[in-house]
Amino acid sequence: MSQPDQPDQPDQPDETADYVGIVRLQRAYADAVDRRDWAALHGLFTPDAVITLDLVTRPGREIVGPQAMGEFIGPAIEKYAFFEFVILNTHVELYPDDDRAAATARVFMCEIRQETGATERDDAFGLYRDRYAKGSDGRWRFAQRRYRSMGRFPSGVIFPLDAG
Repeated sequence: MSQPDQPDQPDQPDETADYVGIVRLQRAYADAVDRRDWAALHGLFTPDAVITLDLVTRPGREIVGPQAMGEFIGPAIEKYAFFEFVILNTHVELYPDDDRAAATARVFMCEIRQETGATERDDAFGLYRDRYAKGSDGRWRFAQRRYRSMGRFPSGVIFPLDAG
C-alpha cells in the first residue's frame, strides 16, 4: 500500500529537540562541575564564551573560554569536602530575533557545599542568564553566561536581583 504524496514542507526547526538539547547541556554542565571534570567543559562552551560573575561581596570577574572557566572553578571549590551543583529551575527561550542557532535561558541554581572539617553546610543560591549557540554539528553550547549571587545560607545573606 503506497502512501499518498506529501506536499513539500520547508525545513522547520525541531523546537522539542532544541529544547531538550539545551536542557541536556545545562545538566551536562552540572554533572561536570559535580564530578570536577574540567576537561568536559571544552565540549560544553564555545571557545570564546564569556562568563561574567557577580558574587556581590567580591569584585566582579569576567572569564573567557572553557579552559579559564575550569581554572577558576577548580581551585574555588577545592576547600569543599562536599560540593553539589543543583539546577532548581530553568526557563528557556528559543530563537531570539528569529535566530534559529541561538537561545537564551534563566537558570536558578544552588551550590550545596560543606568545607572540609566544617560541621555545617554553607549553601549558595544564584541565577545564570545564559546565551546558547547551536553549532554546525547541531549541538548547543554555552556562548555566554552571566551569574549573579542571590543568597547564602545558613548566614541568611540575601542579594536582590536586578530586573535584567
